[in-house]
Amino acid sequence: MNYRHAFHAGNFADCVKHAVLVWLVRALGRKDAPFFVLDTHAGIGRYDLSASEAQRTGEWRGGIGRLLEGVAPELEDYVGMVRGLGLYPGSPVLVRGMMREGDRMACCELHPEDFVTLRRVFGRDRQVSVHQRDAWEAVGALLPPREKRGLVLIDPPYEAGDEFQRVAEGLVAAHRRFGAGVLAAWYPVKARGQVRGLWDAVKASGVRDVVAVEVLLREALDPGRLNGCGLVVVNPPYRFEEEMPGLLGALVAGLGNGEAGEGWVVERLCDE
Repeated sequence: MNYRHAFHAGNFADCVKHAVLVWLVRALGRKDAPFFVLDTHAGIGRYDLSASEAQRTGEWRGGIGRLLEGVAPELEDYVGMVRGLGLYPGSPVLVRGMMREGDRMACCELHPEDFVTLRRVFGRDRQVSVHQRDAWEAVGALLPPREKRGLVLIDPPYEAGDEFQRVAEGLVAAHRRFGAGVLAAWYPVKARGQVRGLWDAVKASGVRDVVAVEVLLREALDPGRLNGCGLVVVNPPYRFEEEMPGLLGALVAGLGNGEAGEGWVVERLCDE
């Protein structure tokens, strides 16, 4: 409840998360049948990088600020959307920009002020519903969707000590209710042991067809720093593993500083 993403919008982690998200939603759009997206931690939708919060941290300068200076072909779709949608688009605004007639999205935001702001962003949009509700409760309440296909984006702030465990449990719960859906859970890489714990929990859960992708700025030796970030993706769409190296490599080239341990990871956690 205390986390405010406005201080961190457009930073390195946002760029990684959103570039992968754009790829996933585009993949859903390859088929004519409508899809549904559940964004469990939606934020406020758009972020003004000239506002006091973003200026105070300046994190966006090492993120989207760098990618806007020169765009690799693999990032043209994501960066083009940032340029075209106005301000810095958070995940719900990016998804809305890729939805077609018939597609739907549900956005959950628990913080009362952020919920009001997000609701204003979408106004009377009939294809988007905005809920002030707990993300983990929403997984049970809003799944499965009537569309039978879609994406669940799980993106908590990782302020609570048990957040990695809750994410693993949330993935399992979402898969139980929406077994055919693409599930994507973002995580920070600070201490590698936390990430291994998440991976091990997913492996032990019985969920099949799971791939983890990461971008690392440095070796994960300092648990007090954001050394990288990644996503666990369940039911990755066709060609995900083949195309991620190019996209992640472009992110490393655009956002890295040449530190030891810098690089990217694509690792299959569970077979189909």
